[in-house]
Amino acid sequence: MKRILGIVTVLGLVGALTVVAQEVKPGKAEVIDLGKDVKLEMVLIPAGKFKMGSPESEKGHSKAETQHEVILTKPFYLGKYEVTQEQWESVMGKNPSDTKGGKLPVTQVSWEDCQEFIKKLNAKTKGGYRFPTEAEWEYACRAGTTTAYSFGGEITPKDANYFDSKIGKPVAVGSYKGNAFGLYDMHGNVWEWCEDWYGSLQDGEVMDPKGPAKGEIRVLRGGSFFFYGSSARSSFRLFYYPTNRYLNFFGFRLARTP
Repeated sequence: MKRILGIVTVLGLVGALTVVAQEVKPGKAEVIDLGKDVKLEMVLIPAGKFKMGSPESEKGHSKAETQHEVILTKPFYLGKYEVTQEQWESVMGKNPSDTKGGKLPVTQVSWEDCQEFIKKLNAKTKGGYRFPTEAEWEYACRAGTTTAYSFGGEITPKDANYFDSKIGKPVAVGSYKGNAFGLYDMHGNVWEWCEDWYGSLQDGEVMDPKGPAKGEIRVLRGGSFFFYGSSARSSFRLFYYPTNRYLNFFGFRLARTP
């Protein structure tokens, strides 16, 4: 009987999560004052269930995007925008970006550099800040959609800053329309580091995936101004060495555990 009740409870949870994922709307906002009028805005993303990866019929699909069901059992906060240069400087005291601008995303930061930023940010605030997992990132990017992009099946220069936009550099965060969760620049502008080591996606239904336990390269998501639109798809996966800090199209977005 206990086992049956347990199965019923799990099925009920999955059903509830599916409903939450379908009822997409901007989440509760959290604004943190970093000092000197520099604010950090986070959006609460609800728990939910979604299809991670892409179908074989999607233009640009690769074998690295094996489509499967993912259940995220806990809500989490995600940055409304990519971390900006003024936010980085308020915590680290310097700005490593080549193209300067307070509202531009910070660039030329390695995965390891970002971990040091997060460590100092947690010490300066109530804590809980971290990278999003790859699954959290894609779930938040999709915001309930199943198309190649959160705004539909095709991308144009009015939708995001990518290669065909002919801008050739990062633009101020929030320059394009946000998705249904109220998140901006999930497609294009700069690549965003994720927590996970890069590895093959799992088949079947998985709960709160976190990627391989170890590896040599980390995952990035979202595309950038220097890459074609197909790499800005919700499911596209890039990877790079976590020590590299020399590329002006690598940045990141914060997550936080409530």
